[in-house]
Amino acid sequence: MKTNALGTILIITASLLITLALAAVPMSRAAGAAGAAGAAGAAEAAEAANWELVWSDEFNYTGLPDAKKWVCEEGFIRNKESQYYTRARLENARVENGALVIECRKDNFISPKDGPVKYTSASLTTQGKASWLYGRIEMRAKLPAGKGVWPAFWTMGVDKPKVGWPKCGEIDIMEFVGKEPNNIHGTLHWFSPAAGKHVSDGGKYTARATPPDDFHVYAVEWFEDRLDFYYDNHKYHSVPLRKAGDGGDNPFHKPHYMLVNFALGGKWGGPFSDDILPQKYIIDYIRVYKQKGK
Repeated sequence: MKTNALGTILIITASLLITLALAAVPMSRAAGAAGAAGAAGAAEAAEAANWELVWSDEFNYTGLPDAKKWVCEEGFIRNKESQYYTRARLENARVENGALVIECRKDNFISPKDGPVKYTSASLTTQGKASWLYGRIEMRAKLPAGKGVWPAFWTMGVDKPKVGWPKCGEIDIMEFVGKEPNNIHGTLHWFSPAAGKHVSDGGKYTARATPPDDFHVYAVEWFEDRLDFYYDNHKYHSVPLRKAGDGGDNPFHKPHYMLVNFALGGKWGGPFSDDILPQKYIIDYIRVYKQKGK
């Protein structure tokens, strides 16, 4: 009887070990999907919270970006960057497989205005098409990688043509520079009458895995008293709007339009090698929400 009891215990123990080993397989798969789940969770949280969708591009079509929603900047625009932004050129901005692809390339492009250019990319803006005051603005995207890349997702005040930058205000929802492969930056820019110059307030999120490895949600929640910056579900920076003044000149109490662009080099992107090109900035969707009842 002692022998039979021992054998029974061994059989039960072996069965438990097999069950635990089999259970570990789906658990490891679930861990591998954590990055995608985090991004999806951020999007679900926005819809489940007190937000109502008011504008979006889901990129569920094929070809050039929707001209009813987007305008292409053209030329060498800002920050002494190396790329030339092209207009309505599929090689640099196209919608395919359910995503917007902004591609930065080493190229042999002939600009009608600037002649031959070596590097091309794209910058899309909603200027003159759509603008917003307060709300949640978010993008789910997979960023490019390599020293010199500088993708961004941001806004500027609609009165920029009248008052100029930085008086119009700027909200950098997401900036990434390849030379800092784990850091995501979020920043406000404005003009301070007291200081008589441009000032800013920025923060950064340092991710364990490099952001270009997977899709992530980049967002701001813009309230009447503050702006909060998010990487997936992580709120990593917050700025009280009173820092930009209490009067009517505060640019963060006025509507802004949106920009999404892929820069190369320049003041912040820094040096780069042609070997990293081409690179793709892949955007799953862009959405704008307002608070319910507002």
